[in-house]
Amino acid sequence: MKRLAIVLLAFACATSAAAETLITSLSNHRVLINSNYTGTSIAVFGAIERDAQTIARATAYDVVVTVRGPRQLLTVREKEQIGPIWINREQQKFPAAPAYLSVLTSKPIEEITSVQLRQRQKIGLRAIINAPDFTNERGGGADREFREALYRLKAQEGLYLEDERGVTFLTPDIFRASIPLPATAPPGEYDVQVVLFADTVVLASTMTHFELVKTGFEEQIGSIARDLSLLYGLATALLAIAFGWLANVIFRRD
Repeated sequence: MKRLAIVLLAFACATSAAAETLITSLSNHRVLINSNYTGTSIAVFGAIERDAQTIARATAYDVVVTVRGPRQLLTVREKEQIGPIWINREQQKFPAAPAYLSVLTSKPIEEITSVQLRQRQKIGLRAIINAPDFTNERGGGADREFREALYRLKAQEGLYLEDERGVTFLTPDIFRASIPLPATAPPGEYDVQVVLFADTVVLASTMTHFELVKTGFEEQIGSIARDLSLLYGLATALLAIAFGWLANVIFRRD
């Protein structure tokens, strides 16, 4: 029993001696979207703190920053052309896919950690998209084509991206990353996860958030459409009728 206690104490001392603390901050926690919004970026700053007993590591640190946008229901459909007509065939639903997904790393992710760890902890763009809980329909790789199609479509919009040089170390213990937010990024809350690695092992992680918010006339119209949907629908229909009547009067040929 005494020997076991000594072993546990030695393990605890070794764990505390190898402990690192990760501190992160965002340059902005609230991004305002107006009619002139063409996209922006948010900076992530991080610092790695070690206590006096921490053993210096022989290799440099690595960092992976993962940004997930608002969740939404997405449906990917397979289309087939029969003569001049395109018809829908099979489809795949992704009930809680992030509308925006970016992964920024300090070097190629294959060099940071193992395939098994990436899949288990969903680190990296491919690991997230191919995770079993990314969709609640198929399994066993049978839906890989739909997942690839979703990635391709989102990547074309600039909403799914991976940058293997997106994290820059300013000093051995201080780093910076820039999160690109295109004009197509939807409003809502975004989660920012920062994971610290050394020798392919996870040492620490943090989670923070920022928000994209519509402002001005667009925000007012969105609030009316959301909170007073019936009134908004009636007003839209009446406005369309009024413009149609006005156009008929102006361009009427006598």
